[in-house]
Amino acid sequence: MSAISDITLSVIGASLLVSFSSLSGLFVLWIEPAKLQKIVPYLVALAVGVLLGDAFIHLIPDAVERQGSVSRVCLMTLMGVFVFFVLEKIVRWRHDHQVDFSEIDINAIQPMAKMNLVGDALHNFVDGVLIAGSFLTDPILGVTTAFAIIAHEIPQEIGDVGALIYGGFSPKKAVIYNFYCSLTVVVGALFTLILSQVAESSLVFLLPIAAGGFIYIAATDMIPALHQHSTLLNLFGQTTIFASGIMFMQSIIVFEQFLQLE
Repeated sequence: MSAISDITLSVIGASLLVSFSSLSGLFVLWIEPAKLQKIVPYLVALAVGVLLGDAFIHLIPDAVERQGSVSRVCLMTLMGVFVFFVLEKIVRWRHDHQVDFSEIDINAIQPMAKMNLVGDALHNFVDGVLIAGSFLTDPILGVTTAFAIIAHEIPQEIGDVGALIYGGFSPKKAVIYNFYCSLTVVVGALFTLILSQVAESSLVFLLPIAAGGFIYIAATDMIPALHQHSTLLNLFGQTTIFASGIMFMQSIIVFEQFLQLE
């Protein structure tokens, strides 16, 4: 009984630690608005690289390993793209119907920001399932999984905060809402502790759907936003940071393998 309690406390503690890593974007609160406006497009570029890197380097390969069928994972990833397409249609419909066109607010929250919150919440839920499942298998594996997730969460959360600010949130609200979304890590972990078998089997569907959501958000919402800044400096800076986000996600694979060897 005490062993179960120890595992439960470890899972909740690790989940909260991952959630608090979302506060890595707090630095935006101390940057002058004029400087922040120049930095935000580069944070969006970082978000694009990390989201696509996470989808293609982590989520999809993990789903293939669990599913055993590349074609099924690809189909479910496309389903994820479709689901997020429908969700954004609904968000945009509500957005358009709530606007008073006689008094348009250019600072209104854009659908891109709302979709980013949805995708981030789903991804964090999956992380919670992975953390709890790892601890239930082996506490040492749980610790290494939590550290690996934190390592790739930090750049993603920084990019997400930038994307939320770009989408119309104030820096303070961007940090707060991003943190709220990160709490779904705890929800996913508790879900796994209560229904471990169901939670583990659900990863077969959740991983590719989350990947599809990330691909959709990055490709349809964020990349077009980057094209609005087309100076030579933007071209060099954004492509470099975009590539850095992808390379960072690839480096996490090496980090995870190193942790497993310890």
